[in-house]
Amino acid sequence: MKILHFACLYLLALAPGLAAAATPATPIDRQAVVARHDPQLRAIDPQAPLTVGNGRFAFTADVTGLQTLPDLYQAPGIALETQARWSWHEDANPAGYTLADANVDYTAHGRTVGYPTNAKSPAGQWLRENPHTQPLPRIGLVLTGKDARAITSADITGIDQRLDLWQGRLQSKVTLLGQPVSVRSAVAPDSDALALAIKSPLLQRGRLAVRIALPLGYARAKTHHNPPLDFTQPDAHRSTVLEQTDRKLVVEHRRDNARYAMTVASSARLIITHPAPHVLQIAPADGQSLDLTIAFAENGVAQAPDAANVLDASTRHWQRFWQQGAAIDFAGSLDPRAPELERRVVLSQYLTAVQMGDTLPASESGLTTSTWYGKHHTEMVWWHTAHFALWGRPEFTARTLSWYQRTLPAARAVAQERGLSGARWMKMTGPGGRESPGGNPLIVWNQPHAIHLAELLYRADPTPATLARYRELVFDTAEGMASMLHWEASGQRYLLGPPLWIAQEIYDQRTSMNPAYELSYWARGLEIAQQWRERLGLARDAGWEQKRTHLSPLPVKDGKYVALESNPDTWDNVDSRHDHPSFLMALGQLPGDGVDRDTMRRTLHAVLSTWDWKTKIWGWDYPMIAMTAARLGETQAAVDVLLKKDGPNNRYTGAGHNTNTNLPVYLPGNGALLAAVALMAGGWDGAPAGNAPGFPRDGQWVIKAEGFQRLP
Repeated sequence: MKILHFACLYLLALAPGLAAAATPATPIDRQAVVARHDPQLRAIDPQAPLTVGNGRFAFTADVTGLQTLPDLYQAPGIALETQARWSWHEDANPAGYTLADANVDYTAHGRTVGYPTNAKSPAGQWLRENPHTQPLPRIGLVLTGKDARAITSADITGIDQRLDLWQGRLQSKVTLLGQPVSVRSAVAPDSDALALAIKSPLLQRGRLAVRIALPLGYARAKTHHNPPLDFTQPDAHRSTVLEQTDRKLVVEHRRDNARYAMTVASSARLIITHPAPHVLQIAPADGQSLDLTIAFAENGVAQAPDAANVLDASTRHWQRFWQQGAAIDFAGSLDPRAPELERRVVLSQYLTAVQMGDTLPASESGLTTSTWYGKHHTEMVWWHTAHFALWGRPEFTARTLSWYQRTLPAARAVAQERGLSGARWMKMTGPGGRESPGGNPLIVWNQPHAIHLAELLYRADPTPATLARYRELVFDTAEGMASMLHWEASGQRYLLGPPLWIAQEIYDQRTSMNPAYELSYWARGLEIAQQWRERLGLARDAGWEQKRTHLSPLPVKDGKYVALESNPDTWDNVDSRHDHPSFLMALGQLPGDGVDRDTMRRTLHAVLSTWDWKTKIWGWDYPMIAMTAARLGETQAAVDVLLKKDGPNNRYTGAGHNTNTNLPVYLPGNGALLAAVALMAGGWDGAPAGNAPGFPRDGQWVIKAEGFQRLP
């Protein structure tokens, strides 16, 4: 039905020519675009739980609108969790481990430097696992009274669940034991509060209650990806009732030095029981309706606003979100893939806003489930947050950069420890900015991201205030990058590495030198920093300019770019053609410093025809390749790879999540998709004239786009 709808609209809108649609004469009907992709479930789908949230706090629910069936979702699909980005825990460290205890010496360019890459040592293991995210309670429905028990999937029929994206509300209706149950839920935009409006005859009969179970944390011994909640050690943590009335309950949870407070409030009288340690059950004192607000705070006691007010505030917030910034409408397109691309785009906007709106950068699985102990990977920050600025919502990007600003002293200390100047950014880290052992400290493509993101913010707001806000971050990062280069007298050039771990993570870190993508990013990052100096009335830095203009050229073999100069076997060895084809990013994510377009075109064609798509490739690779194809004018290839079906990890669930072989939720894929669509629809500096320059102009695509910021 949706494809037919798109085709009919196309016939009405098609201009005499067969080019992509012109810029719309009337604004996009944004509500219509969003509403036609509201996730709607009629059956249990463990890979499509639905989330409400505000970017720093999120609640993920099953078909009941709560977390009633956790075991059904945990193993085969996506976990049901309540998370806040501020909630962390750290195990005791009686041995006093420091990063130096995980160091391994690396010798290159006449000096030896220790990097904390020994993740398997006791120190490395502790430092890698700590700190880690601390989950908030599980909130579900439970049967009470006679024959009290947990609810199973066999008890549930008549499923009708819809996430209203325009209002940020989840409406869930089921039949439970033959009786209707409805749950409306939303999260406050300005506080970490979940509002619930529950209605069922089972409440009035004393057969149904809300069960709130406070876990110790995650069962991390089992896995560090999607670990289950741990309810098996009641004596290892404390849940203390601070206040209880017939309309309000305040509970403090403590685990070692980690602490949060939970406030449960209602406009009606409640029956509150404590059936087990760390477990609460809440039911209305009378009637078949129950309104609850469940609010959380890291410090102090959370204030619980009225549930109706939260629902109204959510509506206002999300309507503003969708009405501001960019929008795209594919209605009228004849390509049968257009509806699915539009669905992915709409849901990715929602999911990234729900998961990534905090001042602490998000982990790869956001606030849905725990992966990598909840730590964020700074090489993913561009994919996570650049799209916000490109879609006209730079305030989200600015929140991410606030972490870099706060963490700048720690990055300076890392640079000093490694004999560098300026700032050297950590790769896998938590709120404090401490590095995590493993191969992580040798990754370098995370270094220029802070400069690139600051430039996107300047393009969104080209004012002296923006320059003043980020100048220290830009200059210190550039200084650190410049100090990582080494002069080779025989070649009269600067080298990048060794040691380093390139973006295509398959090469020997001790010998890797001059990777194509990273060299281009060094040139781009240093050039942006120089432009910032000029905008501020300063002369170009002579040292940066010497290194920028004497960088090694991007490595080429047989007329195509290869991953790195030190092992140029990309096209000779099939084992080197899996993982990220990162050299394509030099003209795609980046504008192409040092790139010869004909060489890049041959390289793109070689990737499309001979890359190993099945061994290992990630969700962000598809949009990244599409960006390169678009800049080269290969618009059909851009669309084809963006929607490629015969490769792993390019699937999007009914809830909109990009999934990865090992990670049930992989938000870099969603963010990269939005970045690619921004480039293809909004263009880039020097792009061909006309609307949507990255899409084919063959009459198959009719695109209305508004509000996009061009990429450099």
